[in-house]
Amino acid sequence: MPAIDDEALIDFTRRLLRARSVHQPEAGGTERGAAAVVADQMRAFGWDPLVEEAAPGRPNVIATIEGGRPGPALLFEGHTDVVTEGDPGAWSHDPYGAEVVDGRLYARGAADMKGGVAAMLFAADLLAREGFPGRLVVGALADEEGLMLGVKDFCRRGHAKGLDAALVCEPEGGEICIAQKGALRLRVEVPGKMAHGAMPEQGRNPIPPLAGFLAFVARTQEAVQRERGRHPYLGLDYLTPTWVAAGNGDQLNVIPGSAALGIDVRTTPGLDHAALVHRLRAGLPDGGRLDVIEERPPTETAEGHPLVRAALAAHEAVLGRPAVLGGVPGSTDGTILVREAGVPIVTCGPGGKWIAHQVDEYVEVAQLLAYARIFADTGRRFFEAASTPT
Repeated sequence: MPAIDDEALIDFTRRLLRARSVHQPEAGGTERGAAAVVADQMRAFGWDPLVEEAAPGRPNVIATIEGGRPGPALLFEGHTDVVTEGDPGAWSHDPYGAEVVDGRLYARGAADMKGGVAAMLFAADLLAREGFPGRLVVGALADEEGLMLGVKDFCRRGHAKGLDAALVCEPEGGEICIAQKGALRLRVEVPGKMAHGAMPEQGRNPIPPLAGFLAFVARTQEAVQRERGRHPYLGLDYLTPTWVAAGNGDQLNVIPGSAALGIDVRTTPGLDHAALVHRLRAGLPDGGRLDVIEERPPTETAEGHPLVRAALAAHEAVLGRPAVLGGVPGSTDGTILVREAGVPIVTCGPGGKWIAHQVDEYVEVAQLLAYARIFADTGRRFFEAASTPT
């Protein structure tokens, strides 16, 4: 019987982690090196990957595996970019050393989400060697941590067309996540008129009205939370101010000509984004402007969907305990798959839900190996169930 080579999986994961893939254009940093490691491994499996740039120097790597018999189409999806490691001196281990210590594999991206990418590739290889009814697409995409250019390009080129479901292989701490929050990235600007701080009557200070709008945002969040309550998997909706800019700290005697604010809105299924934006615009001070920089819808997949059932059964079969349903507190590439192509998604993978982006990020080696088998068994069950006449 075909099997997963654990040592090869660990070795590949370490090679992938050593390929630093932080997007830092000023330093020439892109996903190119990590994408090359993925593409080489796909070729070693006997696949013929497509390497397509979602943006200059930022490749998506995509392989399509035909199962040999008619059946549904499933996507295994992950991303190759990682966030910065910050101060390397704050780490107990080299952030790109991919050291294994006491059963943990330490590196930036170990959990989020190169461990998941590695597990899904080796799971797909096992399915390819076994054979299955249908089509399996494997996508290691760029820029999930930014504007999700990779998955947007994936959809724009038509790769999501005809997909019946997608398994997004992000770290979720053992949960099978069937819901995830949507996101609105908002920029607010309030105009002013520059003047000398000693003569404020000659100008128009934008800071007090912006402060008033901040208080309005807080009241709106409280009202939305009262109205909507707590989602069973995702909790509350949040409207979080994340940056404010006005004036110059070296010129305390100058009233600024404008003031600006950024807001990170996280929403649960059922909240109307357009209505919320309209509600916020109604509270803007005179002359104020609110722009939507990015929008990602909240998602929810029914518990009875074939991919959900397959993932639950595979989790219990591999780990020997019932799976727990959950939700993704942030947003993943899956939101774009839902928005652009209507593809139902399930999110699960190796690594803790809260360890992502932290110093000393790690993935348990045992989890890495287990999820390769969970992904393979999920695919196996999904293909078989969707292809069996009822």
